[in-house]
Amino acid sequence: MIHGISLPPGEFGGPCIDQLFMGTLDPAAHPHFREIEGLRVSSHFVIRRDGALIQYVACAERAWHAGVSSWKGREKCNDFSVGIELEGADDVPYAEPQYETLAALVRTLANRYGPLDLAGHSDIAPGRKTDPGPWFDWERLRASIATPRG
Repeated sequence: MIHGISLPPGEFGGPCIDQLFMGTLDPAAHPHFREIEGLRVSSHFVIRRDGALIQYVACAERAWHAGVSSWKGREKCNDFSVGIELEGADDVPYAEPQYETLAALVRTLANRYGPLDLAGHSDIAPGRKTDPGPWFDWERLRASIATPRG
């Protein structure tokens, strides 16, 4: 599952995403953080704007990225999916290095687990979530993972 995240909303860089996933985000550090205080979320991976890849949860373990969700008739997507967060927002394009890292990660996961079914958070939780948003280039991702890399 492909997601988009920025903390505070619309801001990139800094330690806030790490702190959210590690359960150490200070609710007093930003007004938005009070709204998400106590939220327990995690993801398997985050890809920063510069393409840096961070893994928080092993792929064989459940991460808490999907929330109330359904994909192709199966509920509780956290039980059977890998969450990949891209540092970004619905109203800005994702960065070139993010697509490169994402394609490499998807190819690695496909080599390990077999063919993958790619979906966005908006696909598994329509009406509730909008990420990765209209700026995410699905065709570019699909083309880049179909092209063998040496």
